[in-house]
Amino acid sequence: MRIAFVTLGCKLNYAETSTYERHLLEKGCEAVSWTSGKAEAFLVNTCSVTERSDSKCRSAIRKLHRLCPDAPIFVTGCYAQLKRAEIEALDGVAAVFGANQKGLVVDTIWQHFNSEGAEVKASACQGAAGEFFQAHSSGERTRSFLKVQDGCNNFCSYCTVPYARGESRNAPIAQIVRQAEEIAAMGYTEIVLSGVNTGDFGKSTGETFFELIQQLQKVEGIERYRISSIEPNLLTEEMVDWIATEGTKFLPHFHIPLQSGSDEILSQMGRKYDTEYFARKIDYIRSRMEGPGKPKVFFGIDVIVGFPGESDELFQQTYRFLEERVKPAFIHVFPYSRRPGTPAAARKDQVQDGVKTDRVAALESLCARLHDDFEQSNKGIKCKVLFESACKKGMMMGYTENYIQVSRKYDESLVGKITEMTI
Repeated sequence: MRIAFVTLGCKLNYAETSTYERHLLEKGCEAVSWTSGKAEAFLVNTCSVTERSDSKCRSAIRKLHRLCPDAPIFVTGCYAQLKRAEIEALDGVAAVFGANQKGLVVDTIWQHFNSEGAEVKASACQGAAGEFFQAHSSGERTRSFLKVQDGCNNFCSYCTVPYARGESRNAPIAQIVRQAEEIAAMGYTEIVLSGVNTGDFGKSTGETFFELIQQLQKVEGIERYRISSIEPNLLTEEMVDWIATEGTKFLPHFHIPLQSGSDEILSQMGRKYDTEYFARKIDYIRSRMEGPGKPKVFFGIDVIVGFPGESDELFQQTYRFLEERVKPAFIHVFPYSRRPGTPAAARKDQVQDGVKTDRVAALESLCARLHDDFEQSNKGIKCKVLFESACKKGMMMGYTENYIQVSRKYDESLVGKITEMTI
């Protein structure tokens, strides 16, 4: 069976799709490009973080059906959990897997093709979000995304993630460590720890994220870890102190959601911190991890613009907070998207789309300037670069520990190796 995989959305989806693909290939399937026109089945992993995400998922499914009308389409992911009926109504869809049914995906697809096309009832794949589906990516030569946590208990006023991915949960530390060892055995040297709310690890096992990273530090073969998507209140000073002194494999690179630089908006969003707390946490990390001759810490910050009631002044508070106080290396900007069923969606003071567009552009311009400043601040510093296998015009590319992209003349012997360079 020739099957094509289509992933929309976050790195968690990427890790999960990669896991589905590995298991189906082990059973004897052949992976083909969705554009080849040769697929006998499709697996689509969907996103639903915004209305635009929903629309992209529907468009992708329709496009796949037009391309290969006889190929059944299997659908999973957040959109599948939230809008099952919409997906089931689309031509070509054979089965829809909710958040609690990810463990059924591979066997269901395999059974479908080994039962001479027996019909799979989409309704049979329904269920509440609760199980933890272990996953890691294997599509890149140097880096693997390891899913360590799923779900969220925060129920922020704008967000459907708790409904789409369920409550916060995880596998036990011992299982995560075994996965890291398997990743090392596959030849990877870097792991990105991924989750919806990574620092919330341990809710379902009585363990902590700090205990997890202490155990991962011991895995032989893995030389670098990056921490993705951790709330500022869950990145504790104790963890920062340990990373700065003992957690030598954990890199000066953090992805931390801010969402707004206005305390008024943060409160209305239901976030668990204010701007002063956030700024103090950034300051503390820099004070413990930076120093003469050491790489600067890369902070990637999530921000939502156009939340209901966000006036020009409140937006300017966010702009100034980022520009003058936090000065991140990167800003991931999202225009607020009205998600049915959330408290924010019912508000009357929605911000016009044109205003959101202007605010996104303003923060993206600020991001470009701050990223240039970050790179300049690292000039003359010795960094360790993990080079990747791609060769473009005789050059190879890699990333420093603090996520600066560098290039040099291609040298096959350096692929997958960590090399010291002066920025």
